[in-house]
Amino acid sequence: MERLKNSPDAQRAVLSGPEIEYLKAQRLARLASVSPRGQPEVSPVGFEWDGRYLYVGTHDQGFFPMTQRVKNITRGNDRVSLVVDDLVSVDPWKVRGIKFLGKAEVVEREGRFGKGKYLRITPRVSVSWGIEPEKQGQWNSRKVHA
Repeated sequence: MERLKNSPDAQRAVLSGPEIEYLKAQRLARLASVSPRGQPEVSPVGFEWDGRYLYVGTHDQGFFPMTQRVKNITRGNDRVSLVVDDLVSVDPWKVRGIKFLGKAEVVEREGRFGKGKYLRITPRVSVSWGIEPEKQGQWNSRKVHA
């Protein structure tokens, strides 16, 4: 497993080599946030992984602040969950993926969707399944390490 480079006072996620390669090969995820009133909201999103953070952006910067996920986060509930998964086969049934639990904030950066605002997610916990061949059928749960 690789310890992600991070500042000494920040949290660090631990991911295996196969998990990192899986994230690099994927483009689409689902992001869950919760409104201040407790209403859950899930959206398909494009994402990037830089080895430390997950970034969610949009091709239209005018649309970015109008999304419910951004409103939820900027209105006081920064806790999110992001799932990256795919269906490898249906016969036999084989799924794989990684779920992250963490906190999100709005940042400015140059990323997949150009220069602009992005949600930066700091993962605290990751759970994966079906990615590491020797662990097929098992869930790999990791707390993020300080």
